[in-house]
Amino acid sequence: MNPIFAAQGTSIFARMSELAARHRAVNLGQGFPDFGWPEDVLERAAEAVRNGSNQYAPMRGLPELREGIAAHYRTRQGLEIDADQVTVTSGATEAIAAALMALITPGDEVVLFPPLYDAYLPLVLRAGGIPRFVRLAPPDWRITEEVLAAAFSDLTGLVVFNNPHNPASRVFDEAELALVAEHCVRHDVLALSDEVWEHIVFDGRRHIPLASLPGMAERTIKIGSAGKIFSLTGWKVGWAVAPPPLAAIFAAAHQFIAFCTPPNLQQAVAFGLGKEDDYYDSMRSGFAAARDSMASGLKERGFVALPAEGTYFVLIDLAASGVSAGDVEFCERAVRECGIAAIPVSVFYPSESATNVVRLCFAKRPETLAAGLDGLAKARALFR
Repeated sequence: MNPIFAAQGTSIFARMSELAARHRAVNLGQGFPDFGWPEDVLERAAEAVRNGSNQYAPMRGLPELREGIAAHYRTRQGLEIDADQVTVTSGATEAIAAALMALITPGDEVVLFPPLYDAYLPLVLRAGGIPRFVRLAPPDWRITEEVLAAAFSDLTGLVVFNNPHNPASRVFDEAELALVAEHCVRHDVLALSDEVWEHIVFDGRRHIPLASLPGMAERTIKIGSAGKIFSLTGWKVGWAVAPPPLAAIFAAAHQFIAFCTPPNLQQAVAFGLGKEDDYYDSMRSGFAAARDSMASGLKERGFVALPAEGTYFVLIDLAASGVSAGDVEFCERAVRECGIAAIPVSVFYPSESATNVVRLCFAKRPETLAAGLDGLAKARALFR
């Protein structure tokens, strides 16, 4: 077996979800919502599967979806792109895999920002990349000139950047984005910008695409996700947007990974991307209310939560909350003994040195959140 994947073991998300099912625990670990999807998008998918084509879609995606994605970003983010720059993928993770396989030449150094989405590192290694880490630390998770300068070199070939950031729940500000862009331009490297959470930002923040910064449009592949935009994570419809030379290279890799994505889902997503501002405003408001409810409930139960600027996640600081345990031990006992599944943030770092931070998904109905908060209170009592 390939040693890179042999060493990975089972994903923490699969493992905690399996434990949650076995112990009948509330699952605040895996990041999927249990509310918020638009019914008309579901109806459009059902209509398309009954009345449309159910055969192979074009490799780069249905023309109506590719144009819909381009129009969406022209209108909402001011990006000057067209449908020829878009490739539809079977989820954002497939887009990330295709981009890494297309862009990394074995021996390239690849800059990563841990804590990081768990797919990045094994895929970088499998493509022959040499990881260089810009370690972000709680509670503010800020990007600085010092940490970037230490990671970039003349051997850097690619930067893998995630904004809004999972699991830190940061929405990086203009100054931080400018630092990343300046280093990319200075070292003449490409950027893979994972922006799947771009519409789930709170408190008046706005998402700034990395490709919109000076010198970045010609060197950035931007990744998006219908699953995040429409709360339909199981659909696994994503896309990559890139300047023409990179788009062609990306498509060459994509055709040998998934080739195409279900056409009925593509048609429904194309329909959904045409929604007006009120959909996006309402979606954000619903998730912001859930975030605030969780934050309030955590405070009432003695937990200290870190700011959540975007994504579906709130992080709790165990040490500041008076919990005398690392995050792995806390989560293991919480799911087995207290009926609540959460994710230890230490697993998002390259080496599993214990941290004191736990990730919780707040994209749940009020009754789910209430049950989860009660389980967390029981878990906190175990370590006092």
